[in-house]
Amino acid sequence: MKIAYKSKKNAESPFPVDVPDNLLGLGYMVKDSKRFADSGGWGCGAFNYDAASDTFTPATSADNPPQANDAKCGFACHTIVKAKDYVFTAYPKR
Repeated sequence: MKIAYKSKKNAESPFPVDVPDNLLGLGYMVKDSKRFADSGGWGCGAFNYDAASDTFTPATSADNPPQANDAKCGFACHTIVKAKDYVFTAYPKR
């Protein structure tokens, strides 16, 4: 799951630290090679958050980036990281 928010500087920190501010929306990716075979095994979704009503609505083609209304809504962007199983996040060595 991806939580998208605007960030702000932490006023208490003596060095630059960004902290979450306003929630913008949520995104998710689900790996299921049988259900989502035509999108590298990934099903995706995106939802925008409306602070005034405290609700989420599905992202649409009018959003940036545009999102279709199916399980492949974020797949096109992820093809540039196909060699990493379509995932942008890199996990550091532990």
